[in-house]
Amino acid sequence: MLTAWLEFDGARDRLEQWSTRCGLDLVRLGTEADAEEIQDTAITQPLIVAASLLAFEYLPAEAGGDGPVAGHSVGELAAAAIAGVFSADDAVALAAVRGAEMAKACAAEPTSMAAVLLGEPERVVAWLHEQGLEAANRNGAGQIVASGSAEAIDRIVAEPLEGTKVRQLKVAGAFHTHYMAPAEEAMRAHAGGITPADPKRPLLSNADGEVVSSGKEYLRRLVEQVIRPVRWDLTMRGLASLGVTRTAELPPAGTLTGLVKRELKGTVTELVALKTPANLEELR
Repeated sequence: MLTAWLEFDGARDRLEQWSTRCGLDLVRLGTEADAEEIQDTAITQPLIVAASLLAFEYLPAEAGGDGPVAGHSVGELAAAAIAGVFSADDAVALAAVRGAEMAKACAAEPTSMAAVLLGEPERVVAWLHEQGLEAANRNGAGQIVASGSAEAIDRIVAEPLEGTKVRQLKVAGAFHTHYMAPAEEAMRAHAGGITPADPKRPLLSNADGEVVSSGKEYLRRLVEQVIRPVRWDLTMRGLASLGVTRTAELPPAGTLTGLVKRELKGTVTELVALKTPANLEELR
């Protein structure tokens, strides 16, 4: 995930600095660790935030500016740092707390998630509620992620709603549900040591897709986000309402670019997924 980015001057030093803050060897994890190791959400989350923020530091000048910024789930921590709500150091440290505490919450009881593809969104959400599940991610582009008990997830995988396809996800547990309440408490305690600043550029929230102008409010939402659904559908709608026609997705990139391409076809006409440093040329 990070090997190619380490070729930039100062990149290794930056990662070592963040490693100290989060108590993980991000250089090793981002260059040598196997897929099984980095699949642990306690590692995945700070590694994702670090990868995003490292790549952001090397964006060409013409791609920086003060345009809108948004993140998906843990990506909101990177977005907040980019908008100036808190430092990159704080973002990586908070991501480490988030990941570790969510991993603990997942270990408490068997839970899981599954992607529900196709189907009318409100009908899918109502059906999930009937099954005792929550719509943890409403991603737009015909995708809703169900979250809840492992038993209920197994049931909808075996017996999908008519007109839909259901695919179980390889995740630690039921993210963005009440099962993550212990993680929310731990995040709130850690966030209490952060003094947020108001965003310096439009910063959208996964809660409702709206621009949040208060750093204190955005930090509060970040804490609550672990037990609340990700409304990426509304976030994309918010980007469109701001007149966004060009997007750049920071590493690990590809998934959100695909969602934007399908959901905002004809509105967003230039999309760049920064999978490697070579993609930076597309922003010049």
